[in-house]
Amino acid sequence: MRGGTYHHGDLRRVILDAAVEAISESGPAGWSLRELARRAGVSHAAPAHHFGDKAGLLTAVAARGYALFADALEAAGGDLYEVGLAYVRFAVDHRPYFEVIFSPGLYREDDPEVAAARDRASRVLTRGVRGVSADGEGDGDGERAGGRGADRTASIAAWSIVHGFAHLWLSGALPRDLGDDPVAAAGPVIRLLFAR
Repeated sequence: MRGGTYHHGDLRRVILDAAVEAISESGPAGWSLRELARRAGVSHAAPAHHFGDKAGLLTAVAARGYALFADALEAAGGDLYEVGLAYVRFAVDHRPYFEVIFSPGLYREDDPEVAAARDRASRVLTRGVRGVSADGEGDGDGERAGGRGADRTASIAAWSIVHGFAHLWLSGALPRDLGDDPVAAAGPVIRLLFAR
């Protein structure tokens, strides 16, 4: 900020960053656009001007969040175990984004940016599952595991387990003796279920 004004193009990012900060403190629904404008040091009309309404702003947060999520899963490679660990790591390291992307009632799910990034993240998980058949052997195209229907079921199972672990960790519901490293704690669970 210079002389009380933002450079052209920065204001949208400033508002998005303030929204992520507000979400980390109050959750995805615990703040208003007016409060957000005050937090960001912008006019009360700026968030509405750039995003329309709160759902529009949360849609932008979801689009950014899904893109970061897809990047994290892709960086893990195609191994389902590593993808599972990346999933948990993302949930913990980027909790505000994680909470928004998995609260689809708060934003516009059909937004093209959201849909593209969500589909990219889903493809990574599906690719990892396709490489593992029901008996733990790679099948390449999912035929041994029952084809596309089995791939879909296995993808949902894998997603449910890593998402459930991440959610239980974030809510503090898991046993305290698991330690303070969520990825290390998740490792044996994911390995037991998905490692080849």
